[in-house]
Amino acid sequence: MAAITTVTERAVLAVPLERIWHVVSATDRYAEWVDGVLEITAHHGTAEVGRTYSERNRTVGPLTTRSTWTVRVVDPLRRRVDTATGFAPLHDLTNIFEFRRLTFDDGTEGAEMTYTVRYRAGLGVLGRAIDRAQQPGLRRAFRTSMRNLEDLVVAEGDPAPASTT
Repeated sequence: MAAITTVTERAVLAVPLERIWHVVSATDRYAEWVDGVLEITAHHGTAEVGRTYSERNRTVGPLTTRSTWTVRVVDPLRRRVDTATGFAPLHDLTNIFEFRRLTFDDGTEGAEMTYTVRYRAGLGVLGRAIDRAQQPGLRRAFRTSMRNLEDLVVAEGDPAPASTT
């Protein structure tokens, strides 16, 4: 059996954690910020343990695939873990988003986000070679996704205050 590969990137996002979590929890919004997600083909709204959502994803070059994700862990404002099928020759694919609240020197809030994927590469020696070659692109995609997430939250602005009437 192939060894588990772990690819991780971290970023500091200069937007409040609650607003980040709101977007990350919306299973219908991944195409808005996750690099490589072309469209959401089925979703259930806010992430719930045991529920699934489906995507059409860019893989290598012009190639695409269809994936189905199952929400495994939801620890609000801290951690989200999903597993996927549909990324052959990758097996046992697990996606992990982790967050840590930050307060900057000027008193504003932000978050550190850690984006991790774990998987086993199939196809033996060929699969391992392909995996080594694609890891830098995967890291770039994670960094791009986190910047996209931050930009999306900034573009949406502060949520409207609740009505008191």
